[in-house]
Amino acid sequence: MPMRDSFVQSRRALLRMGAGAGLVGVAGLPGLAIGATGGEARFVLVILRGGMDGLSAVPAHGDPAHASARGALASPPPGAPGGGLVLDGTFSLAPELAGLHRLYGAGEMLVVHATCSPYLERSHFDGQNVLENGTARPYGADDGWLNRALAAMPAGGSDRDLGVAIAAQMPLALRGPARVTSWSPTIAPPVDADTVARIARLYAERDAALAEALTRGQDANAMAGSGQGGQGRDPFVTLAEAAARFLTPEEGPRVAVLEIGGWDTHARQLGAYSALLRNFATLDAGIAALASGLGPVWDRTVVVMATEFGRTVAGNGTDGTDHGTGGAMILAGGAVAGGRVVADWPGLGPRDLLEGRDLRPTTDMRAVLKGVLGDHLKLSRAALDGAVFPDSSGVKAMGGLLRG
Repeated sequence: MPMRDSFVQSRRALLRMGAGAGLVGVAGLPGLAIGATGGEARFVLVILRGGMDGLSAVPAHGDPAHASARGALASPPPGAPGGGLVLDGTFSLAPELAGLHRLYGAGEMLVVHATCSPYLERSHFDGQNVLENGTARPYGADDGWLNRALAAMPAGGSDRDLGVAIAAQMPLALRGPARVTSWSPTIAPPVDADTVARIARLYAERDAALAEALTRGQDANAMAGSGQGGQGRDPFVTLAEAAARFLTPEEGPRVAVLEIGGWDTHARQLGAYSALLRNFATLDAGIAALASGLGPVWDRTVVVMATEFGRTVAGNGTDGTDHGTGGAMILAGGAVAGGRVVADWPGLGPRDLLEGRDLRPTTDMRAVLKGVLGDHLKLSRAALDGAVFPDSSGVKAMGGLLRG
């Protein structure tokens, strides 16, 4: 059988949870009902555009082939200078992700390793389309799986905006029939209140659609508060803080989408000027800001961080990596049953790699998303298999990802 055809939609990680290499059980973690603080569950999708190197974010330092397979890109083991932050006997975390490591220690972060979408090629555009449209094809749908999930929820017919994209443009994942909105910091000079009121009256008299759009925009700005950033602040931190302000009110959106670009690390992945390491630090600071801003709502929140594909195991000639296949997903939030790595680990030996170059994926990321959406947002299996992720009945939801 060709190696590419051996991609497995595997749930062995769940069946062996706590018993296999790289898996840490959840025995002893305090139970927490998702609704412990009252109110509705919240969900945040963070899209890592460009193909994050999952083996740099979550190195498999305990794999016997790790050092030889990664070469100069091999992360030092925990305890060594520049070494990672220990997760378990097999996996560690990039030191720039110290905030996520603290969440891991608190049982509020987990990693699902060796994952990928149904897309097994190496185009950023096609890979991101598959990641966001929820089908197995780059142009399989014009709307996104997260919007379809909102439409399938019991509150899917609500007259409020159920989702918000904290971005200048609406990402494909959130496009569709369910009511959603978007917000991003303005770069235009402020408009005085009298001018806005005059425009609102004009729209109310002449164009109902424009009047509604203006009202929703004003509501979004009011909900975002002062999230306009500041000199020297990372823009992603500002956006994460704004996301928290949208999600905190009970009458606010239930889901938010954030994104970070710059993960396409073909050159100089490591070192003082590494864009990859800066991105890790940015992601870490943003998740910390989101958690802080959500306050008690964090206890009923799940954050999923996902990328379109992983990267090659070995480095290239410019100390970077090229487009690959298997990668890592990171889940965080007070509703997550964390403190563990879920991995049906394929190994990094020469015979273990996909096409001799990539981390072989063993978990379809739709299984992870189905598990979260089903248990957290209470979507039915029929909705997940049909509407949200069309023609995916063969991909079973991964259970046990949430407390509860």
